[in-house]
Amino acid sequence: MDDAMSGSDRPVSSGAAADVAEAVASVRNDLEALAVLTLHLVPGVGPRLASRLMERFGSARSVLNASDAELREVPGISGKTITALRTAIDEGHAGRELQQCEAAGIGVMTLGSPFFPRPLQHIPDPPLVLYFRGRWLARDELAVAIVGSRHCTHYGRRQTERLAGALARAGFTIVSGLARGIDGVAHEAALRAGGRTIAVTASGLQRIYPPEHSGLAERIVADGALLTECRAETPARAGLFPRRNRLISGLALGVIIVEARRNSGALHTARHAMEQGREVMAVPGPVDSLASEGCLALLRDGATLVRHADDVLESIGPPPHPIRTPSGEEVRSLRQLRLNDRERNVLELVTDRQQHLDELLRQTEIDAAQVVATLTVLEMKRLVRRLPGGFYVRCDTIE
Repeated sequence: MDDAMSGSDRPVSSGAAADVAEAVASVRNDLEALAVLTLHLVPGVGPRLASRLMERFGSARSVLNASDAELREVPGISGKTITALRTAIDEGHAGRELQQCEAAGIGVMTLGSPFFPRPLQHIPDPPLVLYFRGRWLARDELAVAIVGSRHCTHYGRRQTERLAGALARAGFTIVSGLARGIDGVAHEAALRAGGRTIAVTASGLQRIYPPEHSGLAERIVADGALLTECRAETPARAGLFPRRNRLISGLALGVIIVEARRNSGALHTARHAMEQGREVMAVPGPVDSLASEGCLALLRDGATLVRHADDVLESIGPPPHPIRTPSGEEVRSLRQLRLNDRERNVLELVTDRQQHLDELLRQTEIDAAQVVATLTVLEMKRLVRRLPGGFYVRCDTIE
């Protein structure tokens, strides 16, 4: 993914889904959200300046109500930007933007709204506004980003297909950048596995880039979402790719780099992940392969080596809070995602309070010998603990 162009089903903060019509209505009916959208539409006001303004005045509405003299006290704001801000207020740019988005089937989420993706709330320089098609679900917080070079090799394509497919089947949402090469392969593999995938674009949602991925984008809308900071008609530009990369890493629990040359944009995503406290992982490649020299450098510098999905689960560790899978299972440890049906059924019998084996057996029709054998497997996987006297207790609570 080179930079150069050469929920469950309630709002995200409480576990809900972001639906296009509902999200647009939410912004339209919220004065603070409208003020945030207005700031976003002002030329010269990026995430960093917007954060500075809202920190100075306390809210987006207070920014819009500030006098020109007060605004000039904020470092980084120019007279031209203040004039553009007044124009956006006077001409009702936010209302017009919502009308255009609604007509195009594009949803709008503003920072601080109940629909805004929780993982992006606290990254450095969070986006003020996200435009989307499809649906963002709360369960998409259980996500892994997979990125890499546009000029991938057969080896890189094969490893991406294998990893993305396995992680999607385990219940992860696969996040990537819709670019040629590794990104596109990751999205395709997730869809083939029957999973969800999120594509974060460096262009507006009516200007899909690269254009040959327009069909892929439509399939992602059906089983995931397209997300961007860019207004609908914004064309892809080189400077937008680094900004896009921080959203890819910010949405995920960890980032996997499959193939990357030394100056690949995928390495920018890895740097954003480090700054955001996300896990950085890399797939090793042949030591003499230029396509893998960036990955090998990451591994040399301490990134986690990834061979298969189990390495990813081990590296990421427990999620920051309980997350529900598409089947409705509450995930408290990522190790749960690799259990078979019998192991899941037995694990559901065990609670945070001590229970005797006899009590567990009374709750299930599974043969006693199979229950005991399965409990032994779960103990080896550090999901249950066996106590003296034949008692068992869950030990996969979030750390």
